Amino acid sequence: MKVVDLRSDTMTRPTSAMSQAMAEAEVGDDVFGEDPTVNALEKMAADRMGKEAALFVASGTMGTLVGLLAQCGLGAARGLCTCAPVA
Repeated sequence: MKVVDLRSDTMTRPTSAMSQAMAEAEVGDDVFGEDPTVNALEKMAADRMGKEAALFVASGTMGTLVGLLAQCGLGAARGLCTCAPVA
């Protein structure tokens, strides 16, 4: 059985077809709602979950932070973080 390492995108290399697709993809600024791929992904996720909207985040860490802030608010989320601040 072939093992596929899914830890991160740093463990894989894109094929020629993947590189070509990325080079030819229509792009835009997702912060301003101008990226058609992100817009389609968020719409698909919202539709599948039966929700009004969805939010794409680029990492699991971002998703965790969004969830903490949505449920706890800034003050409570700060209390859950025990790491030292980055200088």
